[in-house]
Amino acid sequence: MINFLANSNCATSSFVAIIIAVILGILLILIVRGIKIVPQTQAFIIERLGKYYKTWGTGVHFLWPFIDRVATDPNASYSSGKLTSPRVIGKVNLKEQVIDFDPQPVITKDNVTMQIDAVIYYQITDPKSYVYGVTNPLKALDTLNTTTLRNIIGSLDLDQSLTSRNVINEQMREILDEATDPWGIKVFRVEVKNIMPPHDIREAMEKQMRAERERREVILLAEGEKKAAILKAEGIKESEILRAEAEKEAAPVIKVDASEIKTEDHASAYENEEVTTYTTDAAYEATQPYEKVEVVEKKDSTLKDVIEGKATMGEFVAQMSVEELAALNCGSGWGVANENSPIVGSNSSTVKGAAGETTVYDQYGIPGIVLADGPGGVRVAQKFDATIEGSDEKQTLYQYCTAWPVSYV
Repeated sequence: MINFLANSNCATSSFVAIIIAVILGILLILIVRGIKIVPQTQAFIIERLGKYYKTWGTGVHFLWPFIDRVATDPNASYSSGKLTSPRVIGKVNLKEQVIDFDPQPVITKDNVTMQIDAVIYYQITDPKSYVYGVTNPLKALDTLNTTTLRNIIGSLDLDQSLTSRNVINEQMREILDEATDPWGIKVFRVEVKNIMPPHDIREAMEKQMRAERERREVILLAEGEKKAAILKAEGIKESEILRAEAEKEAAPVIKVDASEIKTEDHASAYENEEVTTYTTDAAYEATQPYEKVEVVEKKDSTLKDVIEGKATMGEFVAQMSVEELAALNCGSGWGVANENSPIVGSNSSTVKGAAGETTVYDQYGIPGIVLADGPGGVRVAQKFDATIEGSDEKQTLYQYCTAWPVSYV
């Protein structure tokens, strides 16, 4: 009997020890499984007895078994009274995320149907509102994106839709950010990725772009030809200027002392003045294809012989000396700047008051031509001192006019 009782006590003690060990093992497992580590950039939504309890941040936490749990989707599907697809939504990612939605058919203001897809950059800022604010937040965001995109595109025509991406992006961002704020979502950017018009419209747009490129090509070619023509003309102009300057520099320069020119009436007007004249005969002869003809003088010919054809003008002029030809240009009867002839023309023997008359050569049959004052120009003496009539006072007089032929002597 004593042995039986002893054996019974041993068995009981062993059973109790086993039970305690099992309980301790279960408690240890529960304790280990209750230890939760929240990673960086995440947050856990904890429910206690089915009600929101707290939000865990990064670090080590303990989840009481059977009492606490990470929040799950309350609308998970059930089958035969059992939970078949529980979805844990209490583990919230706090990093900025991106969603690329599928292309959506939209209709523009001018009734053009096209496909548009958008990309949304968002971040969960309030984990509690994200979990309890709306069922399936991402699906809700997708639906909201579709309706917002259709409303905005519906207020624009096709051309505005294609050229106003920044406006569309900003309007969508403002609308989505305001609408998702109660869900704990912050929308940072919305980007319209692709706008795909119908095939026939794309072909028309390509034709228009080709025509525009061809038009710009024609304009650029025309501008290039214009600039080339201007540069060519400027080059020709510069070459002509340089050629003329070279001819001028190559022409012989003859310096004549005016005192050596002997005229009857007004050599004193040029006395001691140095006159420089230029001739381009040498340069001209070098560039012009003409034949040089030697003219033989015809002695004792007159101007009448030239008029009647008995002598050429060249033969007539060839018999005259250089002094005689110069005298023809100077004339006679021109008032010299002195006290006796204070006014040019006062010595004209033919017409008193005239500016003067050309030299008369009776032997050549050249009559004199009476000249009258004309418009301002070069005179024999532009400045001279004269005595005022009825007074001994002298003053400087100036005369600037050109003599015009009015008759002949």
